[in-house]
Amino acid sequence: MHLNPDNRPDCHHGRVLTIERAREQWSPAGVYLNTASYGLPPRDGFDAMQAALADWRGGRTSWEHWGESTDATRRAFAQMVGVPETRVAVGATVSGFVGLVAAALPAGTRVLVPDVEFTSTLFPFLVQQEQRDVTVTTVPAARLAEAIDASTDVVAFSAVQMSTGEVADLDAIVAAARHHGAQTVLDATQACGWMPIDAGRFGAVVCAGYKWLTLPRGTAFMTVGDAFLQSVVPHSAGWYAGADVHGSYFGPPLRLAEDARRFDTSPAWFSWVGAQPALELLNRIGVPAVYEHDVALANRFRAGLGMEPSDSAIVSLDREGAAERLQRAGIVAALRGGRLRASWHLYNTDADVDAALEALAG
Repeated sequence: MHLNPDNRPDCHHGRVLTIERAREQWSPAGVYLNTASYGLPPRDGFDAMQAALADWRGGRTSWEHWGESTDATRRAFAQMVGVPETRVAVGATVSGFVGLVAAALPAGTRVLVPDVEFTSTLFPFLVQQEQRDVTVTTVPAARLAEAIDASTDVVAFSAVQMSTGEVADLDAIVAAARHHGAQTVLDATQACGWMPIDAGRFGAVVCAGYKWLTLPRGTAFMTVGDAFLQSVVPHSAGWYAGADVHGSYFGPPLRLAEDARRFDTSPAWFSWVGAQPALELLNRIGVPAVYEHDVALANRFRAGLGMEPSDSAIVSLDREGAAERLQRAGIVAALRGGRLRASWHLYNTDADVDAALEALAG
């Protein structure tokens, strides 16, 4: 590992990083178990964003190189989820992308969604149900694959449910959808960054960057397969969706990109400057290594509570006073649906598990 003069790991170098070395990039103030709400930025990402903000404040630079960070982050995300970068659109929110997909559905479309689905994925389809002849049916998340039948046109769901940490049976859902000719829309926000995702298996994959990817808020991605690339209308197209971005500042005719960039929205520059080094860092660690680390911590925590092991980095439990005990110990977690939610990521350690268990025992 190459070292900087101040003896910090050089995370801009292309070599693979171990989690132990990469963890030096993070400095949580205490035990942080709330990545499912927002992830903590690595030092390189935070510093890059602060430098861009300082340049903006002082008017010391033009803006074009900030846009280059957006394209570099697009490439890093494409690498992470295993698709060409031409299949990746960049934007600000998951709901903005899902809204485009939902608005493009033809009349009579039947959509199947888990009944606990995060509303950024659910509401865009419910809006279409209110406004047009689109039918939305909800079923328990665990029954999603078996509920797909010949009447299903679109299946929209999260790879990991934010409220419970339940991991979807991706193989079964993809197989059932393919068998019945249904399109799939996967929200990978609670998965990308710790759980390997092959985006090429789905009609569309959407992901917000500010959770497990540890990116600044205001960064989001969508991958599209052939069907959605051809059918989705880029209603939010602007200059950044142009075939030639810097040749699309003004005037007709319409000249959008032919690939997924046609769905791009103008990037919040400073967020993407901070995103590039963070996502490239995750790729150098490797998502499979993060998966093993995160799930091992979650299962250590579950074992200490007498719970069965799971395949999720999120642990949800119903225990009286649990949230208050963690809060008194200075441990940050979340309450969702009246249950404690603890989410474990690469900056957490065995010592964090032990501290949380001790606080809950107290």
